[in-house]
Amino acid sequence: MTTWLRALPKAELHLHIEGTLEPELMFALATRNGVTLPYESVEAVRAAYDFEDLPSFLGLYYQGMGVLHTQDDFYDLAMAYFARAREDGVVHVELSFDPQAHLVRGVPFEAPFEGLLAACREARSRYDISSALIMSFLRDRDPAEALEVFEQATPWHSAIDAVGLDSAERDHPPGRFAEVFARARALGIPGVAHAGEEGPAAYIREAWEALEVCRIDHGVRCLEDPELVARLSDARIPLTVCPLSNVKLKVTDTLAEHPLPALREAGLNVTLNSDDPAYFGGGMLDNYVACHEAFGWTRDDFIDMTRNALQAAFMAEERREALLERLA
Repeated sequence: MTTWLRALPKAELHLHIEGTLEPELMFALATRNGVTLPYESVEAVRAAYDFEDLPSFLGLYYQGMGVLHTQDDFYDLAMAYFARAREDGVVHVELSFDPQAHLVRGVPFEAPFEGLLAACREARSRYDISSALIMSFLRDRDPAEALEVFEQATPWHSAIDAVGLDSAERDHPPGRFAEVFARARALGIPGVAHAGEEGPAAYIREAWEALEVCRIDHGVRCLEDPELVARLSDARIPLTVCPLSNVKLKVTDTLAEHPLPALREAGLNVTLNSDDPAYFGGGMLDNYVACHEAFGWTRDDFIDMTRNALQAAFMAEERREALLERLA
């Protein structure tokens, strides 16, 4: 049943590389770096993946990333993900990472940047997976800190394909980060932002207007605002929807109740993504299969969403055209 779904050349646009940390690698890196984990086994870690909401997940998420210390750690993390992604039929990945969450632990900038960039180069040569790097800011921290971090990243500005905004959404409106997004935009670096996951539809509108983002991560609550839906549809703003994540974090109780069919029926530019696959029940193929089973979508439906993702990706036009031809 999954053969034709696996064969689709998928682009993963909404992926937090720290959220790909499987328990086995977590324990291996903890041993490498002398970190004591509050879990006795891999099974105990997996048993903790029962989240009430986004904040309850973030506590475990930040705890897990505490094993990431060196450039080699980030390289190994990304290469482990790329190997799994290849098996899922992924041909392009946009890796978001949170430098603030590492800097506060004393991890220098060059560790995530150089480790991830080295892995991206290796994935292209070894697996023919192209990639883009998204440097995200934590919305529950001071916007002034985000601006400072962006300036500290100056040596790597040419390697940043976009800036992003993530972490706890509720009570943290995106407009507070307008200055750093404007600074990035002035340098030719586009922006994406999480909005409308646990936050209201108004946050989607604010991210689009105040931050001038070119994509909305999640965006499922846009349906609460019909006028916004019409504008998003007309402008073809991509929504990077993460169905298994939304179920795991109680955005929707079950996948059968997910607003994905309504989003597509409204003419919105929907893409499918895995978000934090190690914590949320699987990677891209798992999300495709789950949606096929829940909604009865056909091959044409998945080709449509895969095409949306390829067209919205930060990639060279020659690469995009070649991948789109594979969908014909």
